[in-house]
Amino acid sequence: MKRRIFLKSGSIALVGMGLMPRFLARASDTLNPAAGITSHKTPDGKTKTVVVLFLRGAADGLNMVVPYRDPDYYKLRPSIAIPRPGKEGGALELDGRFGLHPALAPLRDLWREERLAIVHAAGSPDSTRSHFDAQDFMESGTPGVKSTRDGWMNRYLRAVYRHDPSHFRAVALSGQLPRSLSGPAPALAIPELTKFGFPGGRRSRQVQSVLESLYAGSDDALLEPTAEDTFEAVEALKRLSLERLQPEHGADYPRGEFGGSLRQIAQLIKAGVGLELAFTELGGWDTHVNQGQSRGPLANLLRRFSAAVGAFCRDLGPRMDDVVLVTLSEFGRTAFENGNRGTDHGHANAMFLIGGGIRGGFHGEWPGLDKQQLNEGRELALTTDFRTVLGEVLHRHLGASDLASVFPGFDLSPDGHRGLFATKGA
Repeated sequence: MKRRIFLKSGSIALVGMGLMPRFLARASDTLNPAAGITSHKTPDGKTKTVVVLFLRGAADGLNMVVPYRDPDYYKLRPSIAIPRPGKEGGALELDGRFGLHPALAPLRDLWREERLAIVHAAGSPDSTRSHFDAQDFMESGTPGVKSTRDGWMNRYLRAVYRHDPSHFRAVALSGQLPRSLSGPAPALAIPELTKFGFPGGRRSRQVQSVLESLYAGSDDALLEPTAEDTFEAVEALKRLSLERLQPEHGADYPRGEFGGSLRQIAQLIKAGVGLELAFTELGGWDTHVNQGQSRGPLANLLRRFSAAVGAFCRDLGPRMDDVVLVTLSEFGRTAFENGNRGTDHGHANAMFLIGGGIRGGFHGEWPGLDKQQLNEGRELALTTDFRTVLGEVLHRHLGASDLASVFPGFDLSPDGHRGLFATKGA
């Protein structure tokens, strides 16, 4: 077998170790220093971080952030609506109009501290109700355009140039690189930090040495540079001694992959490895049947979600000033319940933002749930494009100025910002 074929085949074989994304091909001239700016940092040199949580399956924003003052909410959902605040199993009061699902209690503490922002009626303007297409559009950052090859997070990495970027500048705590981070800029997919490396037990060092020599001898410009980066990342992670970076401030992460992924993202932030973009996800939100009210499948998911997010914020403590956590879900669900006491695929949803200078409270416009106000007479209408929210986060928190290249074809001038941040300036 020729060396080139072997190297490419070998890179595919490394999927299970979280190494494949670094080998997927990027030419050395794809990152142009003249096209971007230096990475945005705090005055004391700390890296600012954006953590993206993708709720796959279309979370029900109307039962997450309950519009209990809207009379149509209870008419449309006679058996699955969350009771008003003060009643048994009722919503947690926020502002006299909206309340949180009772399973989101850890988030109400953040609300009271004015560290939680909620953008209701947000999402993608594309009307598809296909999970696959909607997720693809949201992660590519180009709704309605199926030909986009890279993701919005990867385009940010290219738009914001760093002379000597960290190997851990962009990390997904997942088995494979998400669509959001796919593209020519380097990014890592690591299912488990402690297992990031090469198989072989006591012979792992030999395996690594053989692969290093093979890739180093490659004349393929798409393979050799990224291979070197990945080998260096493996070595860097070994030197971090992550076992010493245990949860702090009494943080107790829930068991499971989602809680574990947020715990590991917190470890990377505390280790000071230069993490700018982090990604993780939680699935199972497609609640067509027996969705439940204050208890049930949706409540169980919300409890796992909020417990992990609450632990993450507690763990980082003051470090959350340099972190913004933002949630995405491909679309919302129907305003009315279906015949199976569940909800079907809808349109607009709710987004949560926590941390780094975020101005707590509600942002955006509430369209209402009257039949004339619903999108196509069936679902919450969209009043905030998700790219407006993400663009403001990238600009205000990370200092990105070239938003046109991150979200092509979409106007993201500062005049359109939602006022998500409490302080002025980037």
